[in-house]
Amino acid sequence: MRALHWFRQDLRLADNPALRAAAADGEVLCVYVLDDHNAGDAALGGASRWWLHQSLAALDQSLGGALAVYAGDAREILPALVREHRIDSVHWNRCYEPWRIRRDRDIKTALTEQGARVTSHNGSLLWEPWEVHKKDETPYKVFTPFYRKGCLSAAAPRAPLPAPAELNTISAADGKRLDSLKLMPRIPWYSGFESVWTPGEAGAHARLDSVRARELREYARGRDLPAAETVSRLSPHLQFGEVSPNQAWHMALSLPDTDDRDRFCTELGWREFSHHLLYHWPSLPAENWQPKFNAMLWRDDAALRGAWQAGKTGIPIVDAGMRELWATGYMHNRVRMVVGSFLVKNLLQHWRHGAAWFHDTLVDASLASNSASWQWVAGSGADAAPFFRIFNPVTQGEKFDAEGEYTRKWVPELARMPKKHLFAPWLAPHDILADAGVTLGVNYPHPIVDLAESRKAALAALAETKA
Repeated sequence: MRALHWFRQDLRLADNPALRAAAADGEVLCVYVLDDHNAGDAALGGASRWWLHQSLAALDQSLGGALAVYAGDAREILPALVREHRIDSVHWNRCYEPWRIRRDRDIKTALTEQGARVTSHNGSLLWEPWEVHKKDETPYKVFTPFYRKGCLSAAAPRAPLPAPAELNTISAADGKRLDSLKLMPRIPWYSGFESVWTPGEAGAHARLDSVRARELREYARGRDLPAAETVSRLSPHLQFGEVSPNQAWHMALSLPDTDDRDRFCTELGWREFSHHLLYHWPSLPAENWQPKFNAMLWRDDAALRGAWQAGKTGIPIVDAGMRELWATGYMHNRVRMVVGSFLVKNLLQHWRHGAAWFHDTLVDASLASNSASWQWVAGSGADAAPFFRIFNPVTQGEKFDAEGEYTRKWVPELARMPKKHLFAPWLAPHDILADAGVTLGVNYPHPIVDLAESRKAALAALAETKA
């Protein structure tokens, strides 16, 4: 018997149900297809492509050089491989993006007509989107009942599976070289990523082991403190499937039952909720989940967006977050909310602009989580923060970066500013600015908007949607 395993968002050997099933069928052709043809606007962004390149290289090494990579339309590539290599069975782990669901359905039909047995598996979620629903069998729209009543009342997530004990691989002479996929971004802005991340299954487990060793201490509190080294940073490893949510979940359950552990599991639950929303509302990445926001009067100002993207807004905590993103492909959770609120509410730019920038620059960019989170910030999503809840970036900085460690790291122009004036340097006396070596408009920008006036404008725009 000959089997084909199609790697997708499961770039690992351990706890890979589809790979284990393929290995049990006989010899295995291990395949990855970069399918920009069907992805359209959902094609991987630059930071994700950088990560994918490193992760595929690590996976190929784990497979002893047996990974065959291709680029093009998977609807054509997979049937051709099945014919050429006389494949009897095809296995993959399910993906939940709308474009992948449509494509995979087409591929399953074509392969079945060729006589191959096609089986999909759950290797990416703790609970399938169709498994968790309300008593009336409609999907949940609010996170807390989804997680507390739906997920935690459903069957417990299965225990992680070991890697196949034996994996006899088939070589594919027509497989491309990894470099031929041209995944590395043309502009080498990712140069700092290597010092922060180790893509691949081994790197994922090193990160998981680090979290286990810390026993998630201060995790709940650290979700709000960007200078603290207490969050897991597992998100890109989960997104590329280098570690499974089951492995992360059961790691947490092996630790003492604390508020920190509960918060960690709840964050895995939010990941599930995001996929639940995307599955049941496939228009989530492009359309307001709440239609009333279709009447919102957004501004379309490329200059304002450019200042936000570059971390040159003149609002220190916002600039710190955007510069951390550019330098590392990551941003702390609390700061993501602050920069998102600033873009959508203070600058009145459509949330889709923010989602597109994050999609391109985050190494953990997920169509489900990115879309759900931006709609949450914008107030237009499911169980969203109300639009009138507008974060004040000055008080957010003072509260969650009280000593200024995070802000000074990413905005070194303000390194010598006393913390009393760090988050609103435009209000500092001239002598304080001079002592700190800060000249507004020269080595650090004036604010691109007045926070109080832009807040009023946002609330006025909200009122217009109700008129």
